[in-house]
Amino acid sequence: MGLSLTVLGCAATFPRPGNPCSGYLVRTDQTAVWVDCGPGTFAALQEHREPTDLDALWVSHLHPDHCADLLSVFNWLANTPDLARLPVYGPPGWAGRVAAMLPAANASHLVHQAFDVNELHDHHSVQIGDVEMQSRAVEHGVPSFGLRVEHNGKALAYSGDTGPCPALIQVARDADLLICETGAIEPQRAHCTPSEAGRAAANARSRRLMLTHLAHGLNETRAKADAVQVAGCPVEIAQPGMHVELI
Repeated sequence: MGLSLTVLGCAATFPRPGNPCSGYLVRTDQTAVWVDCGPGTFAALQEHREPTDLDALWVSHLHPDHCADLLSVFNWLANTPDLARLPVYGPPGWAGRVAAMLPAANASHLVHQAFDVNELHDHHSVQIGDVEMQSRAVEHGVPSFGLRVEHNGKALAYSGDTGPCPALIQVARDADLLICETGAIEPQRAHCTPSEAGRAAANARSRRLMLTHLAHGLNETRAKADAVQVAGCPVEIAQPGMHVELI
């Protein structure tokens, strides 16, 4: 296996039957990183990988449809004996948000006991196993990050939630696969339309585009057609369980 991606869920705002919110499993032969943990994705993850085999969890931003299963992961870690702390990379203050949901006087201690707490910043870079992960601050109205994952000359880019911005192009530059959210039907500041996702892929010279996190009311066939007109590369729509190998 080279660098691969499995879609755990791609529903926007709230989970649907058979489709959790945003979550992706990025793997190589040696490394497994869970990217975004929207509601329902912890259960979906277990269909593909034992949680004990994870090397890290990376969270783009603190809207619930991208991070709510942090609580599920905490419950798993806190109630399973002899587990090592799970490294988590997320926006500033993420651990405090999890602690605020726990009805315990020592909630912050419990969170740090379960998680190896790391906070993202613009141009954050970390080596996890045999993959390099680079985070860039993108445009979403709250602290939010796009992600670039590199392994053996292959690159996967993930927009997180963002409107069109220079950082999105930088994350996606010459990527073998760009997973780009399309949470807008009309142009706005915080999300991309399908056409804007297509233009981002074209401007970045990405080799393949996957549309994800489609806005409510956005028809998949129309979204793909709008992106294809400008992307200059193959376009597909994310589906739960979809698996892509970058070899």
